[in-house]
Amino acid sequence: MAVTGIVLVLFLIAHMLGNLKVFAGASSFDSYAHWLRDIGKPLLPGVWFLWIMRIGLVVAAVGHIWAATVLALRARAARPVRYAHRKKVRGSYAARTMRWGGVIILLFVIYHILDLTTGTLNPVGDPTKPFGNVVADFAPERWYVTLFYTLAIVTLGFHLRHGAFSAFRSLGQQTPRGERRARNAALVFSVALCAGYLVVPFAVLTGLVS
Repeated sequence: MAVTGIVLVLFLIAHMLGNLKVFAGASSFDSYAHWLRDIGKPLLPGVWFLWIMRIGLVVAAVGHIWAATVLALRARAARPVRYAHRKKVRGSYAARTMRWGGVIILLFVIYHILDLTTGTLNPVGDPTKPFGNVVADFAPERWYVTLFYTLAIVTLGFHLRHGAFSAFRSLGQQTPRGERRARNAALVFSVALCAGYLVVPFAVLTGLVS
């Protein structure tokens, strides 16, 4: 769970940094998007690097879901008979909604691919015009797309906050002092990543990027 989560988080960081190039203008953003397609040339033909990366991400995502399922089944097997009376265990909102958050994120990823990768659901619908796709996608008249994007990113933030803290524990962090630091680091990281993703759609929505 921790290892596959780290792989996915590294992708999220790289993807966020790439998204922020939208503030450098259409030429810079489009050049960056086309550069991604040319990575590995001439060693790798066409867009092979992107497909290798996509396959790796799919493997990591499937592994993450599989690990979550295994952990859930183990927890259920450890207590096959429910408690007749059990006190409520205090926990963060992120921890209590971790599974549903994962489902929402998965559905958003599918929509996001159909929207900004294949262009199927995008008003411009041209994969060769990445900047135009982004601007058209988050235009004021399509405020509902920005709303959905925001809800998905906030959900991702909750998921990351709990996931990052849990990863620290899974990888060996056990002391009370380390736990406080891990919680703070997870919170700062999740907020920063969410802000990095949300600044783009709201910049388009408000006309800062057009």
